[in-house]
Amino acid sequence: MADERKARDGFISKWGFILACIGSAVGMGNIWMFPQRVSRYGGGTFLIPYFIFVFLIASSGVTGEMAFGRGTRSGPMGAFKKAVESRGWSGRAGEAVGIIPVLGSLALAIGYTVVVGWIFRYTFGAFSGATLAPASPEAFGAMFGGMAVAFGNNLWQLAAVAVTFFILIMGIGGGIERANGIMMPLFFLLFVGLGVYVFFQDGAANGYRYIFTIDPKGLCDPMTWIYAMGQSFFSLSVAGNGTLIYGSYLSDKEDVLYSARNVAVFDTIASMLAALVIIPAIATTGAQLNSGGPGLMFVALPNLFKSMPGGPLIVIIFFVAVTFAGVSSLINLYETPIATLQEKLGLSRLQSCLCVAGTGIVVSTCIQGIVGGWMDFVSIYVCPLGAGLAGIMFFWVFGKKYVCEELQKGRREPLPAWIYPLSKYVYCVLTALVFVLGIVIPGGIG
Repeated sequence: MADERKARDGFISKWGFILACIGSAVGMGNIWMFPQRVSRYGGGTFLIPYFIFVFLIASSGVTGEMAFGRGTRSGPMGAFKKAVESRGWSGRAGEAVGIIPVLGSLALAIGYTVVVGWIFRYTFGAFSGATLAPASPEAFGAMFGGMAVAFGNNLWQLAAVAVTFFILIMGIGGGIERANGIMMPLFFLLFVGLGVYVFFQDGAANGYRYIFTIDPKGLCDPMTWIYAMGQSFFSLSVAGNGTLIYGSYLSDKEDVLYSARNVAVFDTIASMLAALVIIPAIATTGAQLNSGGPGLMFVALPNLFKSMPGGPLIVIIFFVAVTFAGVSSLINLYETPIATLQEKLGLSRLQSCLCVAGTGIVVSTCIQGIVGGWMDFVSIYVCPLGAGLAGIMFFWVFGKKYVCEELQKGRREPLPAWIYPLSKYVYCVLTALVFVLGIVIPGGIG
């Protein structure tokens, strides 16, 4: 085990690991979904259950996946195999089940590649003027619609893959850690700047007032709690793959509870920054935020920025920040299949990256016209299933003694007594609820 740990690449510093995990968590869900959910479900009324679920999932699922990866020094397939073998069963069954979160990570990465390709095109257009060129809301919609079709954005999609895999080929410390160490601070800095700008716009106060208004009746609406649970679950990126694989590169000297707490805090700050920019900005027009998703980011916001003072600069800052969020998440999603090829087939880092990049380029190019359905399927079925399987393998199959030992590593204080029952019972039930509700509720809850 000592030789294995020595040979394995890893993060150089504690904050390098934390920033990489923050980068994996901060993505489009923070930017195009969280503000819409806050607006639709009563501002501060939505925030209360959201904060509760963030605490629960970060304290259980995020810490568990980090510790699971670190304890086994493996990706999902190897980690699941070791969990099953700890019970004296055949490890092949564990490996077979572990394929699910690996394929989920690859499938989500492929779909996300299409989105990051859109972001690259709009970021370049922000500098060239093309992003704000349309003359009407309908024209903004037509511009996005002409891109989001089959084979509609091949060049920029290829650029997204090239940038992502350039970073991945450099390895964990030299590539992933270094890139996130630059992108994440800049992301937060740019969004803070946007927040300050919006603060001084006429009418923005109405947006702030709405965000922090609490309606007790709204707290009685089950859908508020359901969507808050889904938002926190997907925002924290628990799926049995990305957080687990990053954890496998983490030193035993680090406290995973501390790391998970920081990931949750900064992911929540990113979501709040997006809400504090987007909702007040839309409020300056006297309107409310009624829709989320790609239409918000690629149609409604560019149209809004064009009408604001300093619009050309604002749109540059916004899409550069979004680029950092998109690339950092894409890096994490592709890392799981890359590490799996290295671990199971003995390929070099470069060979694994080239194999996964080739797959990503071909499949993502072919699904451009159906990426919405592709992403819905993966997020509704595969991600919660992967998270639930990882939770069962770590908290139930490995058992209390092993789990508590792994969570205690790197800690000076004793492990809180409530962590294990919260993780074994509450978290695993939550993953089942996310899976079932995502199927039952049209469009899912993520």
